[in-house]
Amino acid sequence: MPHVNSGQDNEAVRLDPLKIAEAWSRAGRKVALATVVETWGSAPRPVGSHLVIDEEGDFEGSVSGGCVEGAVVSEALDVIASGKPAMLEFGVADETAWRVGLSCGGRIRVYVEPVA
Repeated sequence: MPHVNSGQDNEAVRLDPLKIAEAWSRAGRKVALATVVETWGSAPRPVGSHLVIDEEGDFEGSVSGGCVEGAVVSEALDVIASGKPAMLEFGVADETAWRVGLSCGGRIRVYVEPVA
């Protein structure tokens, strides 16, 4: 099971997914960054929310506050392996959304990119 520990002493770095992505990358970890780029209706997190994921499945931040994050982490591992970004969409009209827990009636679009 992935753990959510950045290993940083600096509280600001520990809480900011962008700073964590930079620190993890500098430490030699392969990293992907997921960003909420669009929302419709009732969405759990606003546009600009981030989730940083490393090749071991460790993560910090939030793009949904729910089970969608598990799906985003899984896709991020593919992005890390391939080096190719992906656009993900979760919504109530998509049966995947019900499986991953986005039943709030909204939709979100999440861009996942490798961090170099």
